[in-house]
Amino acid sequence: MKIFLAAGLTALLGLSPVAQAHVTLETPQAAAGSYYKAVLRVGHGCEGADTTRMRVRIPDGVLAVKPQPKAGWTLDMTQGKYAQPQTLHGAPVDSGVRELSWSGVLPDAYYEEFVFRAYLSDALKPGQTVYFPVVQECGQSVSRWIDTSGNPDAQGPAPGVKIVAPAHPEGGHGHHH
Repeated sequence: MKIFLAAGLTALLGLSPVAQAHVTLETPQAAAGSYYKAVLRVGHGCEGADTTRMRVRIPDGVLAVKPQPKAGWTLDMTQGKYAQPQTLHGAPVDSGVRELSWSGVLPDAYYEEFVFRAYLSDALKPGQTVYFPVVQECGQSVSRWIDTSGNPDAQGPAPGVKIVAPAHPEGGHGHHH
């Protein structure tokens, strides 16, 4: 009976091995037109191997990306052109950070977080999910968290943030009749 209870509790807390096998974002939703602190949680390596590199692809509409450096890790940023020009605080921007990469060693037994801050374009639509495909490299083996279908049973679901409508300050912008 005790064993059954423990198993039930584990499932309740979402600590099942399956749930841990993903790279997830700590904050699952954010408003368009706001700054977002993305905390990518890495629960373990690739099937027991130590993680040696984390690569994150920055999707369109995610601007002004600033990664948080990690002690002991090498941080690389790949710049590139956007598919469409974006607007950041009223100014057009046509390029920016397209990929972040942290290289180092994260033993399989440890949990880690990789953090970056970005501006979510106000052109993003509420209800849409913005995915950050992640490739987790562990020496020779690689775990790809790049499925952006939103299918919960996908092999390697990409971490995503759901866009919600921006919160309007009290008083609004003349929407009251």
